[in-house]
Order: sequence, then C-alpha cells, then structure tokens
Amino acid sequence: MSPEPERTMKQIDPKKKMAYVQVMSGVLRHSSNFFHGQGFTELRPVILSSITDPLGPDPNSSVVKTGEIDYLDQKLCITQSMILHKQLAVKMGVDRLVINSPNIRLEHPRRMTSGKHCFEFAQMDFEIANAKTDDVFKLMENFFASAVEYVRTVYASELELCGRKLAPLQGRFPQYTTHELEAKYGEDWEYPASMEHTTPFWAKCLKREFYDKSDPNEPGHFLNYDLIYPEGFGEALSGAERESDFGIIMSKIKAHQLEDPKLKIEKYAQYLEYAKTGLVPSAGGGFGLERLTRYLTGAEHVGDVQLFPRVPGVLVDV
Repeated sequence: MSPEPERTMKQIDPKKKMAYVQVMSGVLRHSSNFFHGQGFTELRPVILSSITDPLGPDPNSSVVKTGEIDYLDQKLCITQSMILHKQLAVKMGVDRLVINSPNIRLEHPRRMTSGKHCFEFAQMDFEIANAKTDDVFKLMENFFASAVEYVRTVYASELELCGRKLAPLQGRFPQYTTHELEAKYGEDWEYPASMEHTTPFWAKCLKREFYDKSDPNEPGHFLNYDLIYPEGFGEALSGAERESDFGIIMSKIKAHQLEDPKLKIEKYAQYLEYAKTGLVPSAGGGFGLERLTRYLTGAEHVGDVQLFPRVPGVLVDV
C-alpha cells in the first residue's frame, strides 16, 4: 500500500467552489434536522471558558498551543472541543444534546498537506446520558446513511459538477479494534485501511484523553471509537463512553501529566468540583462538518470546502 499522498489546495473553478458551499449548507440543514428529529436538545456553543478539552495526551494530536485571551484578570481558553461542557450539561439534566460547535485547534504547519486539517472548523458535538457504544454506533450509522441519501437527492447537480458519485450506505458499518488494524496495516493504519474500504468503518480502543472511559473488564483498553471514511478520506468522528467516577478521573489526569506536562490539575479545578459530586455516565462524539462535506463532494482538501479557508501553515487573507 502506497503512503498517504500530500494534498494541497489548488485554484478551484468558482462554479465548483459554489457547489461545495451549497452542499455544506445542506449538511448544516440536514444535521440539525436529524438530531432534532431524534429528540435532541440543541445548545449554543461555548466559545471562551476557563476550561477546554486538552486534546492530550494523544499521539495523533499536532496542536501546538491552546488559544487564550486575557479578560478581567482571567485567562480564558478558546474552545478546542466541548466535551467537558457536554459532560456538565448532561449532569445538569440535558439527557440528549447536540451543538454546532466552532473549534479552534492551532495545528502544526505540517498538517497543511494532510487534506483533512483546518485550524478553525465546526463539528456537530452530541452526547447521550447513560448511553453505550452501540447506541452511538446505531445513531450515527443512521445519520451518515441519511446524509448521503439527502445530498444524493437534493444536490445531484452539485455532485455532478464535482465529479462525485456517491453510493448509498446500507446496514451496519464494520467494526475493528485498533489492535486488529495495526496488526494488518501497521502503526499508521488509518490511510491504508480507509483506502481498502468502500463504506465507513469503526475503529475501537484508542489510547486518548482522561475523559474516555477505560474498559473495566480489560485493563489497558478503552471504550472509545473513531469512525473512518472510506476511499482515503480518513477520520470522520471521534467519541467515547465517558469516565464519570471522580477517583478514576483524578488518577488518570495525574497519570497523563507524566506524558503531557500541560495537563495540570489546577487548570481543571472547576470541572473537577462538578465531577466530585458525581457525573452522569454518558457517551457521545463529534464529527467535523467540513470533513463530511469533503467526503460527500470528493474534494481534494478540506480547505477547499471552506469559503474562507483556515488551513495550518497557510496565511489568512481575510
């Protein structure tokens, strides 16, 4: 299997650019309608907070810094992901929630040619109280199948302009552990595995952040998952069952500090105060809206589907 190619943004015909914009508009509409139809409560995103997802320790993360601003003698983080706030919202009584959440992730410039990274993007972030992994899998398999069918039907002319032929998604998606994927494809399994599939598939058990639940029946394993697009498009969604036990959360943060010195307990003091009185078990995830649009349209680079591209290593014009 050949290595993953480098992808760069090129000059795009204005009509094709508008096709991307129109499909993105449809993705936004369909995503909101789908979750409302499933009984989710839509929340407004949090942009600035005393806490945000640390995104680590994660060997696949290339974020070089967390954006911060000073306000009223307080340092506020710019949201990298709303996972911690989703847990708090579930604790406050929102059992099924969804957020169209802008995220700022200041990625290393080497991500410029990955084809799938932006330093500013939006994701649909969702969380379900007392849910398990398969609850999320069934929900999202229905979502992605419906999104493909919606775009195939409503945006057929745009897909034709993009030269994209989308096959319907049917049935359950394949599931693998990362251990199985590494054994077959090697440590960098995502691209070759994606290229060998014609439908999305689930990758389970990734060593990640402290809020992803450890498998109580299998030490060293995790109840988390990524959804991977086929055809080389790569990661679509990341999620997990969540740690809700305060003692486990504390022990994991302390252990992770050894791997990532930026993870300081005092930085998460307010979150931990909530956790101390009991978090509600939950599961959820988030999928990038630009990445979904890229997959649906077959765009070469995720920055191509943004009207105002925000690509690592590329200077911003406007």
